[in-house]
Amino acid sequence: MPGPHGALPRSHGPLPSPHGPLVVALLYDGLCTFEFGIVAEIFGLSRPELGPDWYRFASAAIEPGPLRAHGGFQILPDGGPELLDVADLIVIPGWKGVDTPVPEKLILRLLQAHMRGARLASICSGAFVLAATGLLDGAPATTHWRYASALQGRFPRIKVDDKSLYQGQDGIYTSAGSAAGIDLMIELVRQDFGPEAANSVARRLVMPAHRAGGQAQFVERAVPLRPDTSIAPVIDQVRQDLRRPWTIDDMTRASRMSRRTFERRFRDATGTGPGEWLIAARVEAAKDILARSANSIDEVAYAVGFGTAHTLRHHFRRLVTQTPSQFRRAFSGKERSSADHVGSGMRPPASA
Repeated sequence: MPGPHGALPRSHGPLPSPHGPLVVALLYDGLCTFEFGIVAEIFGLSRPELGPDWYRFASAAIEPGPLRAHGGFQILPDGGPELLDVADLIVIPGWKGVDTPVPEKLILRLLQAHMRGARLASICSGAFVLAATGLLDGAPATTHWRYASALQGRFPRIKVDDKSLYQGQDGIYTSAGSAAGIDLMIELVRQDFGPEAANSVARRLVMPAHRAGGQAQFVERAVPLRPDTSIAPVIDQVRQDLRRPWTIDDMTRASRMSRRTFERRFRDATGTGPGEWLIAARVEAAKDILARSANSIDEVAYAVGFGTAHTLRHHFRRLVTQTPSQFRRAFSGKERSSADHVGSGMRPPASA
């Protein structure tokens, strides 16, 4: 955990815990509402199930008001820039614009915070604020892919990565487009409180299992706005029985459509074909089992319908850019061996 916590100035609202690390999110005129909401949701909610030492959270206005956020909201901060002097983690939820200068007073406060051991993190265009401090020089950093070339051009000493979800080194973290900020914040929870706490937060957000920072920013498959209700029963049936050796013909028969109609409606509803969707669904199920159990890779492969560990590893590496063992280590904090099974009835047949 970061260093000792200082006394807080009077706040407009109670902080969740008197003991936990203090997370401070920057407020500025033109605040990126979604990015700030990510920080407040993850660190600002009371989570008594995770113990008395959960995070404290406060918002700090870095300039005089009145301040407004995207969407026309007026902002009422917990305090001013002096909160940065006692924060354990400072999060920059976006920035006013890639061409907007960063105030010298803010740069100085961030440098002082880093020198005393506070961690600094940015979401999306907030990377430009960290870059202005010089703390990212010579280090890998990421931002939204649309801003990557601008960041590299303005700060050529930074190793800009326009592909990863997030990067972190020496207590300084950057993340890509807005939603990647969720992944980074959950990663910070994992570092502080362990994988179970991180998984608990992700479940409460109705998020899939944690994504590693090295995963790509781009989502190649389209996200449907309104799933085709005629396809939904088939999708539910397959998800409930992934172990079954499904074929496209099997799914077509379950839909009671012609194959041509089924494949067209499936792609319209999910943005991908049924075969690739099935592989992705099995990988997601494997991620959940890997994070929650000590079952061997063979058992996991059998449980989700891949049949063999080799097939699971192939698709897992292709879609997650990690091996199943690397993913498990990131969640469990240690490698589990096949001798440490949790009896779950997922053992493969002898031929596997």
